[in-house]
Amino acid sequence: MAGLLHGLTVAIEPINLLICFAGVVLGTLVGVLPGVGPVVTISLLLPVTFGMAPVTALIMLAGIYYGAQYGGSTTAILLKLPGETAAVMTTLDGNQLARKGRAGAALGMSAIASFIAGTIGTLAVVFFAPALSSIALDFGPAENVALMVLGLVAAVMIAQGSPLAALAMLLVGILLGTFGTDISTGVARFHFGVPELRDGINFVVVAMGIYGFGEIAYNLETQVKQEKVSAAAIKHIYPTRDDFRRSWKAILRGSFIGSFIGFLPGLGTAASSFAAYTVEKRVSKHPELFGTGVIEGVAAPEAANNSAAQTNFIPLLTLGLPSGAIMALMAGAMMIHGVVPGPAVMTTRPELFWGLIASMFVGNIMLLFLNLNLIRIWVKVLEIPYRVLFPTVMLLCAIGVYSLNNSTTDIVLAALFGVLGYVFIKLRLEPAPLLMGFVLGPMLEENFRRAMTLARGDATVFMSRPISGGLLLATLLVVILATVLPLLRRRSPSIPLAD
Repeated sequence: MAGLLHGLTVAIEPINLLICFAGVVLGTLVGVLPGVGPVVTISLLLPVTFGMAPVTALIMLAGIYYGAQYGGSTTAILLKLPGETAAVMTTLDGNQLARKGRAGAALGMSAIASFIAGTIGTLAVVFFAPALSSIALDFGPAENVALMVLGLVAAVMIAQGSPLAALAMLLVGILLGTFGTDISTGVARFHFGVPELRDGINFVVVAMGIYGFGEIAYNLETQVKQEKVSAAAIKHIYPTRDDFRRSWKAILRGSFIGSFIGFLPGLGTAASSFAAYTVEKRVSKHPELFGTGVIEGVAAPEAANNSAAQTNFIPLLTLGLPSGAIMALMAGAMMIHGVVPGPAVMTTRPELFWGLIASMFVGNIMLLFLNLNLIRIWVKVLEIPYRVLFPTVMLLCAIGVYSLNNSTTDIVLAALFGVLGYVFIKLRLEPAPLLMGFVLGPMLEENFRRAMTLARGDATVFMSRPISGGLLLATLLVVILATVLPLLRRRSPSIPLAD
């Protein structure tokens, strides 16, 4: 607890309190707005963090992330249009409650469930992250290689769509990570005669191009219909005593499900909300009522996605493994500030490790206040025309990219990645494996070289060491399970469940 108290002193510094508040407000805002989201926003703000202290930058970016989980439920309940992917399950009962005139109760329950779950998720980080970090400190180059291989393979197997497509995206990301001067030999690779490419491709350029330009261009093309909702129609924000009686078990179940799933690399908040909703429907005495407007149908998925948003940080902070696109952006932000994600963060940068965790407690308190008292303001934000909002975001992306090196080459590269991002969306290819390959590829190469140097070229070092050998066997098991289970499902006849 001494570490957490130290982190609390960091989190309550005036500048960090201000930045945390700005982060959760902005996160709630982009969560409310469909089509923007935390990925685009964090990509956009990476250049802004250059002038900040590392812990301050991470506090802001983390606030945007878990703040968006709160905000995503607003449009899901009011318009049946989830602002965040994780809020899809909330639409099922949340919008039905709104149609019954109970939008305020649904929004209030969403905020309260999110606060409780966020607190539980943060406590999970406090108790489990240090234990994992102490184990991971025994890792050498061989163990790091095996761990990164496991993370990359898991990302491919868990990715939506075809595993072959995800593998191709991963390999493209690793290839892009090799651009620039080799730090071991000093040889410039893949620069194509462009001097700016000798330093490699900036992470911000890739992230902002794919998730900024690409997604906004797609949203402009699809011309999503903009629904209208009146702030005056939102009444009785606080749920009733009966609502709490029916929901408290759902909140706890969702919190623990989300905390567990968020810890697993590659699954994320959407999977946790789906799992929590499914479990709640199974344990309910009246499962037929789910989808017709039951309050526990809002409480469970909202609790799950918010607790998962907190525990998503565990693999990144303890093992250096991003669990998805947003955590890859967080890893990139850490590397921009000279901090290598992994177990050493806790010992070498305790103010960053514990300051970030403590800020989650502070941020959740801020979010509870914001979402219970300022809901009518978020509803007013929905009146901003998309034809104004989306081009403005693209302009800010371009300004942010240019500010990296005051180079038009970066803007051209970001535009090219924007085209790629647009194509990926049209082809339904998930870009997250590409981003993870781009982040982990150079680290994998460096650790592989170090391991081979220390072992004098003996490749058996990866299997002869217990931890690295175990991780590689786990990788093989992941591949086998991901390959065999779908085949077994196809062959086994469906057996109807008994009533």
